[in-house]
Amino acid sequence: MPRDLGDKDSDCSILHVDMDAFFASVEVARRPELRGRPVIVAGSDRSVVLAATYEARAFGVHSAMPASTARRLCPQAVYIRPDGAAYRAASAAVMEILGEVTTLVEPVSVDEAFLDVEGARRRLGSSTEIARKIRARVHRELGLTCSVGVASTKFVAKLASTHAKPDGMMLVPRESTVRFLHSLPVGALWGVGEKTEKNLASWGITTVEQLSRTDPLVLRQAVGVAAAAHLFDLSWGRDPRPVEPTRRERSIGAETTFAHDVVDLSVVEARLLELSDRCADRLRSQGFLARTVSVKVRSSDFRTLTRSRSLVSPTDSVREIYAVARELVSSVDLKGLPVRLVGVRGEGLEARESAALQLTLEDAVAGSTDQQRLADTAIDQVRLRFGRAAIKQASATTTSSQRSTTAVPNVELS
Repeated sequence: MPRDLGDKDSDCSILHVDMDAFFASVEVARRPELRGRPVIVAGSDRSVVLAATYEARAFGVHSAMPASTARRLCPQAVYIRPDGAAYRAASAAVMEILGEVTTLVEPVSVDEAFLDVEGARRRLGSSTEIARKIRARVHRELGLTCSVGVASTKFVAKLASTHAKPDGMMLVPRESTVRFLHSLPVGALWGVGEKTEKNLASWGITTVEQLSRTDPLVLRQAVGVAAAAHLFDLSWGRDPRPVEPTRRERSIGAETTFAHDVVDLSVVEARLLELSDRCADRLRSQGFLARTVSVKVRSSDFRTLTRSRSLVSPTDSVREIYAVARELVSSVDLKGLPVRLVGVRGEGLEARESAALQLTLEDAVAGSTDQQRLADTAIDQVRLRFGRAAIKQASATTTSSQRSTTAVPNVELS
């Protein structure tokens, strides 16, 4: 494989995120004392290996191998019975992180997904920067590692993530795609299984480059008409399939993991305000209103609690989102434990132009909703011109007459 493929990622918007030794890694994250040891996830000796850490793979253990064989190869490994609920929960957490990068996420299985980050680059940086941020966040929040391939097509992105394993990232620039592909064995192509690979070898085709130079008539004789056209296109990097999300995005939000577990709830509320601001900003920029506000709180023992509340009228106002989120967080019973993560999300999205807005009597009399919208619009304009860091929200000081109400944010220039 070529050593230097280049670093141009401006025309590479497809990412393939693949978790490393997923089931085994989830078990290690739950039991840190197993880190660095060979761990194998399997049922009885009559079953097969579902996952193995890279320490176990060094002994020749691999997925789908009979568990009895794995025990002979690596008797010193820690064997753990599979926990489907834990893996589904970890998968959902990973997909949630990916969904906050872009709405164009196509899950392939519980431990891998394609993303199209074309629309996210202005907000989050280049494609490789986004890949680095995903890897860092998955590791920081979930204690898991993933490998990411960055390319101009889904097929090449998946190949790149495979070559990046474990715990790495690989970019294949569009201009280097053919050079990269032609350095690989023919078995690297999608659709070439063991049987097809042997069949191609009998025709003297063992590499992707050889297949790309093969006469189409000969290739059709070797693998059939449909497969020949498919493999020939792949050998030249032609893969027009888009990333196809399996569901429509129905929520917008933000969350953060503290660098250190937090005991002081005022610190949690300050971060909650920042997250409410980010949530409201994204709602407005995408033209949505949220009918429901939900919060997520993860305590230091990794217990995750969620609370939600439906609103009288849908909103994109940081003032309203923060007020509800703050009350919801205060209702969570943390059992005296510090907070590890907090998140805010707007759900039940409605397009602003078609949403029916209903003012409360207090807002109608005071005109506070109109004033808040003017303030939000002014903030949006400042951020559009000078960047998000130019202006931020700050909690208002609660007066004696307001002590029973929720403090709301004011605008503060930084």
